[in-house]
Amino acid sequence: MKAKRPLPSTVVLLVRHGLTPTTGVKLPGRAAGLHLSDEGRKQAENAAERIAKIDKVVAIYSSPLERARETAGIIAKARHQAVRIERGLLELNIGKFTGMALKDAHKTDEWKAIQQHPSGFHFPGGESFTEMQTRITSAIDRIVARHAGHIVVAVSHADPIKAAVAHALGTPLDLFQRIMIGTASISAIAYRPSGVAVLTVNSSAGDLSAFGLK
Repeated sequence: MKAKRPLPSTVVLLVRHGLTPTTGVKLPGRAAGLHLSDEGRKQAENAAERIAKIDKVVAIYSSPLERARETAGIIAKARHQAVRIERGLLELNIGKFTGMALKDAHKTDEWKAIQQHPSGFHFPGGESFTEMQTRITSAIDRIVARHAGHIVVAVSHADPIKAAVAHALGTPLDLFQRIMIGTASISAIAYRPSGVAVLTVNSSAGDLSAFGLK
């Protein structure tokens, strides 16, 4: 009797959108109308070139926000595929912090909690970090179920990707701020019946085949 082959992994490539004019300056949240900068487009093209070398990518998903859709569009063009919008990949809803300068956010009473105890923080007029983590991981679960055994791209934002990586690593949400996710970086997570494996985090250069992605 032949032994059964193990079911193949489903790999999700979590890509942060490219650089924008407000990156590192303001907290844009879900505000509409924010587009990639020229450098951001170059970053997205670099990510697209890396992902284009992977044969088994079957779908490309994106957050609805422009900066994510533009990044996903560049990746999709390189692969001759369409972009599918997934609302679960949206940026964290930061409520009253939307549009605030980062230097001003640092001065607020809430900032310490945002950095040191995010699991207990709820943005006024927005959502909590725990709600965001549940949302992004649920979206990934749906994508994995839809494309079992394949590789999928999901373009999102820094905090949701950090939360997804923390969940996959078994890292408490209160420590997720220690995970760095740069613009247009790629983080790869393999979902298997036997468990989850984080293949790479915050990768911005190099051949992804080193992580078994071909």
